[in-house]
Amino acid sequence: MPKIKINRDRCKGCYLCIVNCPNSLIKIEDKLNAKGVKAAVFSGGKPARLKSKSGLAGKCTGCAMCAIICPEFIIEVYK
Repeated sequence: MPKIKINRDRCKGCYLCIVNCPNSLIKIEDKLNAKGVKAAVFSGGKPARLKSKSGLAGKCTGCAMCAIICPEFIIEVYK
C-alpha cells in the first residue's frame, strides 16, 4: 500500500499538501513542531472525511500530489 512520510520538524504549516490530497489523507497535527507550527501529518490511510473530493474511500494511491506541491520538499512518497 502506498504511503507518505512528512518531515514534521521542517514543515512550515502552509498546508498546501492537505488542500491538494485527492483522498483527504493529510491532516494537521495537534502538537507544535520545531518551528512552532502545527505540522501536516499523514493520517495513515484513515479518511479525514467520509468521502474525498474524488468520491473514493480514503486510501493513498501514491499520486505524489502532496510531494509535488510542497514548497519545502519535505514529503516522500513510497509505493
